[in-house]
Amino acid sequence: MRNLFNTKVRIILVIAGLITAALVIMNSVGMITVPGVITQTLMAPVRGVGTALASTAELYYSYMFKYEALAAENAELKAQIAQMEDVARQADSVNRENARLRRLNNLKATNESYEMVDAYIIGWNSTDWNSTLTINRGTTAGIDANMCAVTENGQVVGLVTEAGPNYAVIKTVLDSTLEISGTISVSGYNGMVGGGYIDGHETLLKMEYLPSSAIIRNTDQVVTSGSTVYPRGLIIGNVVDAGFEETGVAKFALLEPAAEINTLEQVFIITKYTAEAGATAETTPAETEAAGTPAN
Repeated sequence: MRNLFNTKVRIILVIAGLITAALVIMNSVGMITVPGVITQTLMAPVRGVGTALASTAELYYSYMFKYEALAAENAELKAQIAQMEDVARQADSVNRENARLRRLNNLKATNESYEMVDAYIIGWNSTDWNSTLTINRGTTAGIDANMCAVTENGQVVGLVTEAGPNYAVIKTVLDSTLEISGTISVSGYNGMVGGGYIDGHETLLKMEYLPSSAIIRNTDQVVTSGSTVYPRGLIIGNVVDAGFEETGVAKFALLEPAAEINTLEQVFIITKYTAEAGATAETTPAETEAAGTPAN
């Protein structure tokens, strides 16, 4: 046992001697000092951690800088796109208005007696039985109650029923209380055209009091008969169906309104016109009642 202990001691002493000799040799040639070896050994892990932290911080800063730059560039691009879209919308609006005015000029050219005021729609009110529009011009622009509203194509929109200094309310052809004297242009049959809720055909007009012998075809055009309220020949709609009334002594026709009421942006109010020869001299009772004027 004692010999074993002596052997271990000898081995330890030999290893220590070798290490000491190696350190002496390294120190003598200026490679490293003993304290330096200890210091380097102790600082190596710390330096590794510091290097890793510095590298991570550098990567994070670079990422944040690039992210901020990309975010700023993205915001600028979004602003440019929004501006371009706004310009495009304005251009589309101007183009639509120009197209309407060109068609309006054609309408005026064929109806030289028309004096008209344009207005934009600023409000809608629609139920099963009622349909009205509010426009942005009124009495100060020459608009008053019982004036007809049309599109640039001469399609009937409705009748002005209320007017203030800077607004007016139009009862549209879809309203159940508005009736217009109409004529099937190809055959000359006359009847009364009204709107309102028709089960299964809510967006259609109904032309009533047609003769039982009347021949009615789909796509036949119905126009105004002419009165002190509605000039003659304005387009009301086109026939899409027909049938007999319940009494069997008269026919009716269902019409698709010529004016697309729900998509209108602008309307034109006929403030004055000269009735054509053959037009009805006085407004019919149904038309005056619909306009809010008591019938005689």
